Amino acid sequence: MANSKFDAKSFNPEAFKYMVGRVPNLTLNALKKSRALAGNPDIRAVFTSQNGTGYARLAMRGLLDGDAVNYDGETDITATSTKTFEQGMVVVGRAKAWTEKDFSYDITGGVDFMGNVSAQVAEYKDTLDQKTLLSILKGVFAMPTTDAKNKEFVEKHSTTIYAPMSATTLNSAVNKACGANKQKFSLVFMHSDVATNLENMKLLEFMKQTDGDGIQKDLTLATWNGRTVVVDDDLPAVTGYADADAETPGALKIVASGEDGTTTINLAKATPYFGTRTLAADMYVVPATQYTTFIMGNGAISYEDIGAKVPYEMARDPKTNGGVDTLYMRQRKVFSPYGISYEKKSQTKLSPTDTDLENGQNWTLVHSGESTASQRTYINHKAIPIARIQSLG
Repeated sequence: MANSKFDAKSFNPEAFKYMVGRVPNLTLNALKKSRALAGNPDIRAVFTSQNGTGYARLAMRGLLDGDAVNYDGETDITATSTKTFEQGMVVVGRAKAWTEKDFSYDITGGVDFMGNVSAQVAEYKDTLDQKTLLSILKGVFAMPTTDAKNKEFVEKHSTTIYAPMSATTLNSAVNKACGANKQKFSLVFMHSDVATNLENMKLLEFMKQTDGDGIQKDLTLATWNGRTVVVDDDLPAVTGYADADAETPGALKIVASGEDGTTTINLAKATPYFGTRTLAADMYVVPATQYTTFIMGNGAISYEDIGAKVPYEMARDPKTNGGVDTLYMRQRKVFSPYGISYEKKSQTKLSPTDTDLENGQNWTLVHSGESTASQRTYINHKAIPIARIQSLG
């Protein structure tokens, strides 16, 4: 049994791991249920058999090409070899340590303290995985567009509107990205401001959870047109300026030079600008925020929990503050976007930081590997069920 006290001497790491594992991971469960997150036995096999390696390149399956011949009883059936497509994947390792005072007690009673600790650790890990996923998605859409195929993916899978989202925005965005494959999209990551806008239009409905006492509460999960929505304020939200006219509430008139006033703004300071005009003096803008929403479909992310040698342990420091017990958590996981390769061009440590994952230089569309881009065969971008929407609400 797991001990009920925050004590290194009586800590049972296996029992604690079981306790944490019993707490539902809302984000990963939503991803799995929507089928956006898919297990991959090839990933598990390579990372568990290569002595703790942090990076590997795996052959992608199922990318057959070539023209079929006419099956008429006369034409020879010719076999063609297919090119090898490799995908780079990286293990994301994360660790954290806490002391007893970092955890809150359940004031309602009925649950021992370590039960509360395990629940809070599970919630922390849920947030950690969500943050890792968002960093990866940011990096994917920051891919260098000097490569024509990368540019095609970023442009086709991005929809930018200079207004709040409407009832048709999502459908138009996934159709632009994947055409007839748009039905694969099953999950949406969005900022709470965007979610509130859609909720006010009766387009979004939050899921509810009933606790052991029969009390119902809203979750950070919702549904929109049958797609699961995860609400997270870590999604990109950039403040800037949008188009306006003299009658728009809060509008600022652009001046060519001089200091900003209560109703004016210097042309040079009206940036970033979310619009299509070329700004000039005497035009109007209004402060605005551009939000990024990510959409994913079936099999968008290959996922495996590789595991750490010692996922949980507790140690006692006898000298600090008369003695302090510290709980340590470690995890190693792979989140690999389908059809997009992690190239590890800018990573100095064994495990990538969030900054490394957000660096577009580390990502590229999966291709056949020739040194000259014009000779490569790339995965069809429409096969990748990942898209984004940039909107003003």
